[in-house]
Amino acid sequence: MSKKHSRLYPTIRPLVAKSIDGLVFKNDTLIALDSRNGYLLQVNPFNNDTRIVNHCLWEDFLGTRGLSVTPRQLWFTCQEYIYHCEIEWQKDNLTLTSKPRIAFSIPYPANGIAIFDKTVYITSERAGYIYVYSLEGEMITKFNAPGVGVENITVKGDELWVCDNIEQTVYCLDRATGETKYSIITPFEHPSALGFLRDSKTAHQVLYVAYSDQEPYIRDNPNSDPSHELAYRPRTFIHPLYFKYFPDKKYTLSNGFLIEMTYVEEISPLDHATLKDVEWRIALPAESPRQRVKKVEPVGIPFVIEEYDGQKVALFRFPELSPHSRHIFGWRAILEVWSIKYQYKPRDCENLPPLPPEYEDKYLIDDDNLAMNTDIVLRAAEEARGNETNILRKLYNIRNYVYDHLRYGMKSYIDPPDIVLKRGVGSCGEYLGVLLALCRLNGIACRTVGRYKCPRQQVLHFGVPLIPQFNHVWMEFYLPGIGWLPMESNPDDIEDCMAYPTRFFMGLAWYHMEMAKDIPFETLKSEGEYVSREVTTIGRLAINHIYFTILEELPPY
Repeated sequence: MSKKHSRLYPTIRPLVAKSIDGLVFKNDTLIALDSRNGYLLQVNPFNNDTRIVNHCLWEDFLGTRGLSVTPRQLWFTCQEYIYHCEIEWQKDNLTLTSKPRIAFSIPYPANGIAIFDKTVYITSERAGYIYVYSLEGEMITKFNAPGVGVENITVKGDELWVCDNIEQTVYCLDRATGETKYSIITPFEHPSALGFLRDSKTAHQVLYVAYSDQEPYIRDNPNSDPSHELAYRPRTFIHPLYFKYFPDKKYTLSNGFLIEMTYVEEISPLDHATLKDVEWRIALPAESPRQRVKKVEPVGIPFVIEEYDGQKVALFRFPELSPHSRHIFGWRAILEVWSIKYQYKPRDCENLPPLPPEYEDKYLIDDDNLAMNTDIVLRAAEEARGNETNILRKLYNIRNYVYDHLRYGMKSYIDPPDIVLKRGVGSCGEYLGVLLALCRLNGIACRTVGRYKCPRQQVLHFGVPLIPQFNHVWMEFYLPGIGWLPMESNPDDIEDCMAYPTRFFMGLAWYHMEMAKDIPFETLKSEGEYVSREVTTIGRLAINHIYFTILEELPPY
């Protein structure tokens, strides 16, 4: 997408809608399907003016999915049946001229539908395919579905565009072969429908994606004491998906945000220790293909910037810290962050050069209590790999092995991988430890990355201070001749899926904040020596405070 199309388009919020499961644009008009209400809605995308098209037939549309419009017909799905009804356009107003009737059926329940010329494309989560049919109901072929969740679909020229509600991803497929050209991480979870709006001023086509889920809120109930209680309500909206594909670098960038991040330590000692000539180091945000540091400034007291292996660190000095000391210090950074998804496939990794010797010495060793010499970890490394020799397939096997053997549980401390594997429950840091150990034992260089995720519940409410409850870590693995690629530690371990998502296998969402690669996030020295745990720890000396403020949305171009 070129710079001349860099203006931002509005978020569309159809009035009264509870779940958008199909959408189509015609000129400057949006037709959306609300499956919970059974409403077929006509929406002005620029002011959200909404009317119900099927005001007498809404019961016929309850529980339906997908939406496609031809000049004289409207198509949608319900269970294994494909429906259509006759329509007319009168001055850009849609009118239904017949009741829906069954056109044909497919072997499994259908989800999304798109029509191009005389060909019908139908997604089915249950089958795991995109079916290709004729208008008369004869199956032509089928493609493997690119994701693992409920998928919706639309057509643009020679391309099929598919969104997956679990993968948090939009896929661009070749319409003739079904092969994925590239994929794009969406800025929000649970994408439920998609369509292209043609900008009448520029003739540019803007990809809009609908999102449908539930949001928590504090309900004021005057009949209860206390009156405030946690409740949930449906949330649906339609937002433009901005993206840029870099074929030479094999990744896509999508919707980003300008974010102010503040990290502050409040000295409030629990131990009666006095430290002299204190050096307190805190890692600063890193630069990467998806993250740019626009500005960094001190908070509370000045710092000196040091650099270790390309990573910048803020150094704070104190002549003395006593049990009665009270300070606030840290940094404030302005960051540009985007979602990124790498497009490498196993065939791209068939003839990679060997791992550099310096990487073997640094990234294949047990340097973080990884228990790599224990029987249970050695056995797990062998079982996870199987007979695979391709590095990308090995990584995929190892990830799935860890997900098969662990389930998520929050803890205040991190156990080594041998204990975690015996227990079968781990936090994000413990998932990461197991992944690091199994990958390194299989000759895959990898390292820890983190440190926080920006809260995203109010992402479109700019200027609101947001406070994360936890820190977070993930990993990067090294492909010789290619470079470092990200992989999440545990968010893709979703129990109610038939298969594990791959949205964060070589991908990160915009809300991941990268810092502390190859180095500790925070260190403490006194009189030139690291402070031992017997004396005190950072957690017993200070309380950390983290704040995020989303300032504006950024297209990736």
